Amino acid sequence: MIRNTSHGWGSISRWLHWSLALIIIGMIGFGWWMNHIPARPDRFFYRSIHADIGYVILLLTVLRLVWRLVNPTPIMPAGTSRWQKVAAHFSHGALYLAVIIVTMLGWAHSGAHAPDYSNFFGLFHVPQFTAPDRAAAGVYEDRHILFAYVLLALIAIHVIAAVWHHFIRRGRIVARMVTDEAG
Repeated sequence: MIRNTSHGWGSISRWLHWSLALIIIGMIGFGWWMNHIPARPDRFFYRSIHADIGYVILLLTVLRLVWRLVNPTPIMPAGTSRWQKVAAHFSHGALYLAVIIVTMLGWAHSGAHAPDYSNFFGLFHVPQFTAPDRAAAGVYEDRHILFAYVLLALIAIHVIAAVWHHFIRRGRIVARMVTDEAG
């Protein structure tokens, strides 16, 4: 099934979920590594790759949100308490918001940094919405890093909730994001 149903996630939703999950976790690790390696001549190259992948994350996140708007969201299993439904809704919204904030701060840093990181894998230049400004670049970078840690904390909460649903509650809610199986 390609589209979502009221009981399960479709293949496009699952593909976007797992692709973004892997790319974002990889990017957080890559970003941490970049900020902890000693200054070296190829540092700009690594930061450019990081920015390029960040643009991809932003694009995929927007596509995921659009796809989610035009598809039904599977209902929570019977017996799910109101607080759990509210927590799930809030935490998913917070994850999307954090991803967008982190990527937009990275993009703002790119434009403020001189030279910028607008050359997308050598194919074309991504338009920048900030002007070169060393002080602003530092502020954007600091906030980008801060919100990356916020995003990492939200991911940890998301994973803990999934593990709790799967192993403690023995529910099928996690199976919906892994297979075509309805939860």
